[in-house]
Amino acid sequence: MSYETIVYENEGPVGIIRLNRPERMNAVVEEMYRDLQDVLRQAQEDTATRILVLTGSSFKKGDTLKQAFCAGADLKKHGTSERTFEDKKAYIELAHETCRKLYDFPKPVIASINGPARGAGVEMAFCCDFIFMAENATLAFPEIGLGTCVGGGVTSHLPRMVGLTTAKELIFTGRVIDGRSALEMGLALKCFPLENLLSETLAFAREVADKAPVSVKLVKAMLNDTSPRDIHGVLSAETDAILKCMKTDDWHEGVRSFSEKRKPVYKGR
Repeated sequence: MSYETIVYENEGPVGIIRLNRPERMNAVVEEMYRDLQDVLRQAQEDTATRILVLTGSSFKKGDTLKQAFCAGADLKKHGTSERTFEDKKAYIELAHETCRKLYDFPKPVIASINGPARGAGVEMAFCCDFIFMAENATLAFPEIGLGTCVGGGVTSHLPRMVGLTTAKELIFTGRVIDGRSALEMGLALKCFPLENLLSETLAFAREVADKAPVSVKLVKAMLNDTSPRDIHGVLSAETDAILKCMKTDDWHEGVRSFSEKRKPVYKGR
């Protein structure tokens, strides 16, 4: 698969999506959202791909190697008078559909933040299942300071991650958070030196990829379901999920491997 704004590759069961507009700090344009949606569609259909990693890229500035995850929307393009109101509305809907597809992607997704993440970049990361950050990577919500508003589900995701008051503080002030602070606040699951970030992300990804794919898919869907449910509804959904698992070859493989004291080999069926 070849794209203009991203690079996609597989390392075994792990699909790696690299945002690839380094000259613009991977700032988002329509084509990037379309590329992301297409690669998500193909990765969903590829049974050999069991987990995704979304990360950024590096670029040379003079003699220095810089890192970029995603600087947010490409404001140079947004600020032109060529865009009509309908153009802007279509862009927002495209951005939100991409975030929805990331959030609803049936396989786990890890955001591996290697450099600055702002606005739309953070929104996409928050729609992933896990966030890993380099210690010197940063994230922030500059939207209110630019006279606009957060999107991508942030007003739902962020309070669930850090609490309502802290979510308001981060959005209202636009405070910049580094990797260690993000880890302490519960925004990031893991934090590593930059040189170890990708290898540690891939190690975790492979650990998850070893689990039964059908089981992972069902559990992710239930955990992401934020609709109001009492305990009866929760137990009913879990009953259905367990019964679906028990109809798979992987369930039998799990039982056999446990009895035989060996590592299971799951096929995703």
